[in-house]
Amino acid sequence: MAAGEVQTLTTQNFSEAVSKTSGVVVVDFWAPWCAPCRLIAPIVERLAEALAGRARFGKVNIDENRELAVEHGVMSIPTLLIFKDGVEAERVVGARPEETLLSSIEPHLAPNGEQ
Repeated sequence: MAAGEVQTLTTQNFSEAVSKTSGVVVVDFWAPWCAPCRLIAPIVERLAEALAGRARFGKVNIDENRELAVEHGVMSIPTLLIFKDGVEAERVVGARPEETLLSSIEPHLAPNGEQ
């Protein structure tokens, strides 16, 4: 996953990209028909750019990867799961302002910009 990029995650690549990854990975569970999901998509992209090198970002289309949503207990969308060293550290449900999402992610980031 390139720095600043929001990677599309599927059942095939989720484990490698998230569960087996050290550092912080933020995963956006969404669907194309979900208006609040479309609302936060550009926010997630901006955060991926702003936190490049400090956190990785991915998105899971729940219509195409329903088993991932079930596996991670995603009951409504958008839901952002913040993973630290492959383990869920925090969950943000619903559309939230950029500042709120950033304040949820920042406590999990390594000091000095290290990942």
